[in-house]
Amino acid sequence: MLGENSAKEQLISAIEKFIALSAVRLSDDVMARLAQMREREDTPLQKAVYDSYFENLQMARNLNRPCCQDTGLLQFYIKAGSAFPYLHITAEVLTQAVRRATESVPLRPNAVNYFDEKNTGDNTGERTPWLYWDIIPDSQEMEITLYFSGAGCSLPGQAKVFKPSDGIEAIIPFVFDAVTGPGVNACPPLLVGIGLGHNIENAAVLSKKALLRPLGKEHPHPKGAQLEKRITEGLNSLGMGAQGLRGNQAVMGVHIESSARHTATIACAVNVSCYMLRRGVMRINSDLSFELPTYHGASL
Repeated sequence: MLGENSAKEQLISAIEKFIALSAVRLSDDVMARLAQMREREDTPLQKAVYDSYFENLQMARNLNRPCCQDTGLLQFYIKAGSAFPYLHITAEVLTQAVRRATESVPLRPNAVNYFDEKNTGDNTGERTPWLYWDIIPDSQEMEITLYFSGAGCSLPGQAKVFKPSDGIEAIIPFVFDAVTGPGVNACPPLLVGIGLGHNIENAAVLSKKALLRPLGKEHPHPKGAQLEKRITEGLNSLGMGAQGLRGNQAVMGVHIESSARHTATIACAVNVSCYMLRRGVMRINSDLSFELPTYHGASL
């Protein structure tokens, strides 16, 4: 086991490079889905929009620059093994990595503390970067999912609590309003994350975690999977395509994450991601070796 200072520096360096990779390159599942969607569109205009998407993404890789100018605020969703030997320094490591990556990638400084009304200049600040922890008992590994939360794809987030008498069907028009209203500004095709919970708080967290699920992976409950399919088909029948122009596919998919609810509430939150869904996964072992499952063939 490395000394704490050596381990800290090694982790900061690796995560700084991981941030750079995730800012420049979309994950394999997103790239594959966008290619499928281009083929399904049948108008020259839609194919031209998709071609411009792919040209931009290739130029980002060629120039080693972020694929979108709004690199957002960085959010880390961490599955931390309770026996991971460097768990106690992880928060400091992630913060330092963000500071370094802001300069080295570079990332656009976006963090503004509410009551100072001043950009911090390094994408860190009050409770920023945002860290969400799930503790995995007895595990010696840590899995980090990084999400770039940009303004265009975070602003359309909405949440509402319904009465049980409204039924779960009440969420469908609510979702449609969130996607076809302000969601149009989030650079379609969108990934729609829906959180179903017992209050605004946990529904909102679940809606964001829904965006982190790999494309093509359904809700584990058959009724949840069927609802995802129904909403996807409905949104894709609206006649909206890439960039909100006329087309056949408004969304890359719809993901629902759910928890048990209170007997008296149906809480629903909606979050959307733009087509430039920048989320990557890094798995770190106890010896600080790591894997990058969302980026085939990538190295840091």
